[in-house]
Amino acid sequence: MDAARLDDQRIIPAGRVDRGSVAFRPEERVGGHGEVRAFSIDTHEVTNRQFAAFVAATHYVTAAERTDADGQRHGAAVFDPSRHMWIVDRSADWRHPQGQGSSIEGREFFPVVQVSYEDALAYAHWRGRRLPTENEWERAARGDAPASPNLHAEAFAPDGAPRANTWQGVFPVVDQGTDGFAGLAPVGCFPANAAGLYDMVGNVWEWTSDWFAYDAAPVSEEYARAHDPQHIAEHVIKGGSYLCSDNFCSRFRSGSRQPSDPSEGMSHVGFRTVADVRS
Repeated sequence: MDAARLDDQRIIPAGRVDRGSVAFRPEERVGGHGEVRAFSIDTHEVTNRQFAAFVAATHYVTAAERTDADGQRHGAAVFDPSRHMWIVDRSADWRHPQGQGSSIEGREFFPVVQVSYEDALAYAHWRGRRLPTENEWERAARGDAPASPNLHAEAFAPDGAPRANTWQGVFPVVDQGTDGFAGLAPVGCFPANAAGLYDMVGNVWEWTSDWFAYDAAPVSEEYARAHDPQHIAEHVIKGGSYLCSDNFCSRFRSGSRQPSDPSEGMSHVGFRTVADVRS
């Protein structure tokens, strides 16, 4: 990866977006059309190198690094492949994405993870930018096209070649890495989409500025909680991650969407930024 290209952006023209997907999961059936104005979007997910520059310039402390009211470090959620499960690790943060003993040394061009929504927004504002709406994100991912009814169309070429970093093998037993990566990949390792954007599907989920809403009958407590005013409201994340597999979530699609607690960092969630384009 050429460091000089990390700040590249593409202009996405104004137009219509067909929201979500009707072919797969109920929470994706948000339906209808959205209209977006022209905007610019980062060609890559924000990297460790870029986030480190922000922290160095501002002395920003992420949510995971802060101390809770009980005096304990907040920490973040980590997927532990050795135990095949998610854990809350008090030692995890963006510099130590898998907790104690892990590091981003030598991983400057990997997407930054363990950043909360607030952290991502702070970085975006520092750059004079913002986080995308869900409609903007989907238009950048698909343009004028509706979501494909083919489960694998965005993550795999017709000949089966990988177009995205996803889980290869049976989740959560082992990621075989047949796409070249077992775990996260550096940004830009897979083909760009039609708009010239990399990793819109797979690698890491990406924050959007929209609150999660789901008007159909919730399929699980997770989705009921996401818009229940008695619970913490959650933001939409988009695009799936390297943990998405055929036998588990299959969310390596631009129409996929999930709720995520804006106060928490996770080891498979990152972001990219956008800005309005003046006519």
